Amino acid sequence: MFKTILLFFATALAEIIGCYLPYLWAKKGGSVLLLIPAGASLVAFVGLLMLHPAASGRVYASYGGMYILTALLWLRFIDGVKLSPQDWLGASVMFVGIMIMVAGWGRP
Repeated sequence: MFKTILLFFATALAEIIGCYLPYLWAKKGGSVLLLIPAGASLVAFVGLLMLHPAASGRVYASYGGMYILTALLWLRFIDGVKLSPQDWLGASVMFVGIMIMVAGWGRP
C-alpha cells in the first residue's frame, strides 16, 4: 500500500508541475521554454498513471483523492498559503478514503 501511495504522489506531482509551468509562462511572464519541461512532466504523468495495478476506474477514483492532497501540499509549501483547519481535516478524511479504496483492490 505504501508503494501505491508513493506512486500516486509522484503521479500527482507530475500532473501539477505539468500544469503549473504553463501557468508561470502565461500568467507570470515566465519564459516560453517552461513549456518544454511542462510537456515532459505531462508525459511522465501519463506514464506513471499507467503503472498503477488496478482497474482504471478504481485508479482514477483513488488517484483523485491523492491529487487533492498533493494540491493542498503544493498550495502550502510552494504557493505559501496557510491551510485552514478545515483543509487539514478534509485532507485527513480524503487520505482515509484513499487507504480504504486501495486496501480493497483485488477483492471482488
